[in-house]
Amino acid sequence: MSRSNFPSIDKVANIVRDALSRGATVEIDGLGSFRKIGRRYRFQPRDLPRVFVAYVREDAAQAGRVFDALHSAGLDPWMDERKLLPGQNWARAIQNALETSDFVICCFSRNSIRKRSAFQAEIRYALEAARRLPLDEIFLLPVRLDECPVPMDVAREMQYVDLFTDWDFGMGRVVEAIWKQKRRLRAA
Repeated sequence: MSRSNFPSIDKVANIVRDALSRGATVEIDGLGSFRKIGRRYRFQPRDLPRVFVAYVREDAAQAGRVFDALHSAGLDPWMDERKLLPGQNWARAIQNALETSDFVICCFSRNSIRKRSAFQAEIRYALEAARRLPLDEIFLLPVRLDECPVPMDVAREMQYVDLFTDWDFGMGRVVEAIWKQKRRLRAA
């Protein structure tokens, strides 16, 4: 099948080419950026750790704080409220973000542990993905936003961090774990 059968590819290519010709940088979320350097175009892949932030709607403000802390630490966080675009299919976008993330932070709280929601499915996905990795690899990072029980499947397999007792210390531990794991994987 020829490229001409995909008119949207040509439209996207024209938009990118036009933006680059005006000197703009074109970023493709999670993948990297196209830049014009002299007369040539260069793609700079983004190699920042991608971190999915799972939470329930009632905890959106605190999850936003987690997102901001991760972003400030030079990571590439993903949170539906911050990354979904108007009209975007949220179920597909969330699934894609989960599947392409290097890490998943699950924000546990009194609000989230009993609520039937997509959060529960996200935890199950993260646990399954973590079980397919070598035992010493970090993928799922559980955090507690308040004094709540952590689900037994999570608590018996991995260490969680309390953010409600000392936010800066807790987020520092989370960020440290992510960067340490990323360095380990690069060295392997």
